[in-house]
Amino acid sequence: MTIQLSVCVEMIFTHQPFLKRIDSVAQAGLSAFEFWDWPTKDVDQINERRQRHNLDVAAFIMEPRGSLVHVNSPAELEDGVARSLVTAQMLDCRNLIVLVGRQVSQVSRQAQHDNIVRGLKQVAPLAEEAGVTLLIEPLNVIVDHAGFYLSSSQEAFEIVQEVGSPNVKVLFDIYHQQISEGNLIANLTEHLDLIGYLHAADVPGRHEPGTGEINYANLLWQISQADYEGFLGLEYRPSVDSFQSLTAILDIVAMVNREKQRA
Repeated sequence: MTIQLSVCVEMIFTHQPFLKRIDSVAQAGLSAFEFWDWPTKDVDQINERRQRHNLDVAAFIMEPRGSLVHVNSPAELEDGVARSLVTAQMLDCRNLIVLVGRQVSQVSRQAQHDNIVRGLKQVAPLAEEAGVTLLIEPLNVIVDHAGFYLSSSQEAFEIVQEVGSPNVKVLFDIYHQQISEGNLIANLTEHLDLIGYLHAADVPGRHEPGTGEINYANLLWQISQADYEGFLGLEYRPSVDSFQSLTAILDIVAMVNREKQRA
């Protein structure tokens, strides 16, 4: 298998109405897309478009959004996750993005960490039964998400290890982690067993790969050599026309995949 690309239609092709963006993913020759919140979307129409174009829905955000840092009502948590899993199965989607939430004032980080682990342990069996992977995503708090609880990939890896489910992994966002901590190649290649998904954008500006300081050709080659075979979600703000912005990363991934097949 090879690295698979997914287009985040919340950030790319945004000059078009939402459903038309799915058409553009197919027009660009890509086979998968992702989006953010599902309760605000016409899921039936998304399903019709993805079937029309034979596209995969690679991921979307799980409900209840941003609540794991709290001591949740078990019933409320399970209800949101169960509804998200039903939607995932309808869309034949195998990944749900988990946003743990903003830091809670006057509650220790350890308590919030424990709440996240406890909540994920509670709902992991539901994900396992559905064949869906829950992906916890660290976000940078320096530029984009001040006050968010989880910014460290190391803490995210610790959470996944503590939960101990094959269906709970890390979404490693290359853009966020370059800002938060750098050391990308080592952090990725040493923890690929705990990583279920990647997001890509360049630094600074969160534009398409090739516009900033991250050496995506080397980075993707290194993780390919380490046998990463999951999705690379393109979650960036195009600095040029959306179709044109895809050119560099398509070329890089095609090169990496060819070399991987030869190896």
